[in-house]
Amino acid sequence: GGYKMMVPPGMKNHGNFIVSLGAMCAWLAPQAEALGVDVFPGFAAADNIYNEDGSVAGVRIGDMGVAKDGTHKPGYAEGIDIKAKVTVLAEGARGSLTKQLVKRFKLDQHSDPQGYSIGIKELWQLPAGRVIPGNIVHSFGWPADTHTYGGSFLYHLDKDRVALGYISGLDYSDPEYKPWEAFQQWKNHPLIKPLLEGGSILSAGARAIVTGGWQSLPKVEMPGALLIGDTAGLLNVPKIKGTHQAIRSGMLAAEHLVSSQLAPQGFDAKLRASEAMAELKSVRNIKPGFKKGLWFGMANAAWETLTGGLSPWTLKAKPDWASLDRIGEHEAPRRDYVDRTLAPRDRLQGVYFAATEHDEDQPVHLRVHDTSVCVTRCAAEYDNPCTRFCPAGVYEIVDDGNGKRLQINAANCVHCKTCDIKDPYQIIDWVTPEGGSGPNYQNL
Repeated sequence: GGYKMMVPPGMKNHGNFIVSLGAMCAWLAPQAEALGVDVFPGFAAADNIYNEDGSVAGVRIGDMGVAKDGTHKPGYAEGIDIKAKVTVLAEGARGSLTKQLVKRFKLDQHSDPQGYSIGIKELWQLPAGRVIPGNIVHSFGWPADTHTYGGSFLYHLDKDRVALGYISGLDYSDPEYKPWEAFQQWKNHPLIKPLLEGGSILSAGARAIVTGGWQSLPKVEMPGALLIGDTAGLLNVPKIKGTHQAIRSGMLAAEHLVSSQLAPQGFDAKLRASEAMAELKSVRNIKPGFKKGLWFGMANAAWETLTGGLSPWTLKAKPDWASLDRIGEHEAPRRDYVDRTLAPRDRLQGVYFAATEHDEDQPVHLRVHDTSVCVTRCAAEYDNPCTRFCPAGVYEIVDDGNGKRLQINAANCVHCKTCDIKDPYQIIDWVTPEGGSGPNYQNL
């Protein structure tokens, strides 16, 4: 069953528009080009480049036509350097270039560790008459247990379509938790299943969202570069919205660079004094409160909402990878899972709906720095959680007769970056694959 609750102020959406971010970006691209902006789709920024004085000089586009063994295939093209007086990074959550810069310039030295959640989403076509365009439904809790942060969204669109998904906080402690399975269980709940039965999936996807909030914001300026949007960590967690924050920070960065004659210095102070940061500060304690359980989290959220975030304290955060309990040390929760009948039947079928595509003969873009850990320490301590937290079945432990080993099915990757975040040993680095590779999210 379920219970209806009063809608928190931050989740009221009257007057807002429901749009596909992918479709909106595709529409925006020619608008930008008409204004003289160069857009290079299909080319991945694979690395940062630096000036002699150590400042950021721009980005390096990855090589094209490199085989899995590192040799050059016919049609090989060396990547080029794109230089700029100032590089503004807007990579989204857990950007691979931003990760390097945060470490190089110690941008997180005076902030809490960044936090993340994984959102798994599908777009469905339903029989005529079921959809109420503009209707929005949110839930929290089941199938996540009371110690796991989880909640859903359901947006009624036009043309008899709905967009739905489930978000799991990556600070969960249960080593056996499966975010993808939690989403599928939620879909099969008696309150949701009747809406979807008889419908079909049009597309699917998964991505990390940044949820650390105000106390986890790193320094957003460095010599030669700025961070904006989800790259900086500006998503409002209670609202589950970050697009408006990305737009705000992008506009602020543009205004700052124009007024400062392209000097990054001073942008960090301007962002922290802006409405974007005031919004984050008012809700800074809501997500961390759920680390003490669902009921404490709800009470704390009510208090923080009533006071407008004026509590004289700020709850601290620790990295998501450090929150996982070891096998045998975690009390298995009562899951109350149901028999699933709705598509997709498994994660591989979900990959099909994500329309992900990678050339099999290219370097693996999921770099595990010590695979021996996977079949020794990780197997004994955590029972290989990468085989469960990945929504695309990228990681497998196989026994080919010569002993167990890690198998990486890189072609399945939907670029959510959960492995880079949740791996308890932090030995997985997600890097960009060859340009043009990855999921092709349609209308998500």
